[in-house]
Amino acid sequence: MVSVSGMRGIVGKDLTPELVTRHAAALGAWVRSNGGTAVVLGRDARTSGEMFTRAATAGFQSVGVHVIDVGVAPTPTVQMAVEHHRAGAGLILTASHNPIEWNALKFVGPDGIFLNAEAGAAVRNFAETGPTRADWSTIGSLSHDDGAIARHLDAIFALPVVDAAAIRNRKFHVALDCVRGAGGPTMLALFDRLDVRVSGINLEADGRFPREPEPVPENLGALGELVQQSGADIGMAVDPDVDRLALVDETGRPIGEDYTLAVAARAVLAATGRGGGAPPVVVANLSTSLVVADAVAESGGRFVRAPVGEANVARVIVEERALLGGEGNGGVILPALHVGRDAPLGAALILQHLALTGQRLSAVVAAAPRYVIVKAKAGRGGDLEALYQRLEAAFPDAERDRRDGLRLGWSDRWLHVRPSGTEPIVRLIAEAPTREEAEALVQRARG
Repeated sequence: MVSVSGMRGIVGKDLTPELVTRHAAALGAWVRSNGGTAVVLGRDARTSGEMFTRAATAGFQSVGVHVIDVGVAPTPTVQMAVEHHRAGAGLILTASHNPIEWNALKFVGPDGIFLNAEAGAAVRNFAETGPTRADWSTIGSLSHDDGAIARHLDAIFALPVVDAAAIRNRKFHVALDCVRGAGGPTMLALFDRLDVRVSGINLEADGRFPREPEPVPENLGALGELVQQSGADIGMAVDPDVDRLALVDETGRPIGEDYTLAVAARAVLAATGRGGGAPPVVVANLSTSLVVADAVAESGGRFVRAPVGEANVARVIVEERALLGGEGNGGVILPALHVGRDAPLGAALILQHLALTGQRLSAVVAAAPRYVIVKAKAGRGGDLEALYQRLEAAFPDAERDRRDGLRLGWSDRWLHVRPSGTEPIVRLIAEAPTREEAEALVQRARG
């Protein structure tokens, strides 16, 4: 499956060392065409990662590019390393939340943001036409960066909006599930510096996921049990490449990933202060829950939506000069740190909010308006433009957004209809105060 900023596939079937080498060489050629000389390479803990790292290194070196290998590290760590080294690009070998048999190549630009459509097309063109290879005297070199994770954590603690002392004073007890991905060492180091006691499961970074790796409520039953058994204040789960953070309250109940960004927004807006100027901007995608919009409004910010996809959200954050952004999948982006989803940052902000307000997570959730999101699929046949026009006619009182399919919005509910980027289907997503109301929106759109 090919996207704007990379590709993913099943190891040994779709994704092979030969393919990885060819596309690494293409990314390296793109770097050279832009005057760059170096790339940063990192990976998650999947069992194929070591093999693909060697294949990618050969591809880069074959076009005369210097490779800076940061090893097994969170995706945000690799993104920040690209900026730190002023590299021409980055390659992250991770299939994120995909099942264990998958892996992927994610291409990062020199700004630390995933490649846009134009740059991605240029890299694919190099892969199709074949880049110019280096001769014996211009083969690229290789070095290792063992300090990338420590720099990442240092940068989080240096942020003015992070009150580490308040978190340390609270003496939190966190139940942690890293699904045996890349997150264990990083999250443990973060919590150690915050004087947080950890009860953990699946902290080994060996890539042998014991459950489906996406941190959605249906996959967090064991973490909920750990919270109850250990008496932890909160449960936290990260995905294999550590850019998404999901929460479980002190009763052991998963609360849904949208609350990660909502609580983080409250923490950052409270730490920043309202001042007398324009309200600070928070950006999220078109399918993010209204719990985030409510949190931003109640905290004095201005909420802006972007098309679905981290790269799209990141670029709107830059355009809007936003204070914060993210996605409803547990991704928190603070541009003062870097313009990418960051689970360690999210964890610090969540604990900070609980420390400074004295609230339990269940109380934070209970105090906010409740919504239910319903997701469905429909066959993709006929003219989508005609479909959108019929939907607009059926809901004339809705606010319309055509940047990514069609989103119809009201004050307390919304409907998003968009073509899938990976399947020949149309996705139907609705949110409303009750499940019945959300399902009614989806069924009317389906009809």
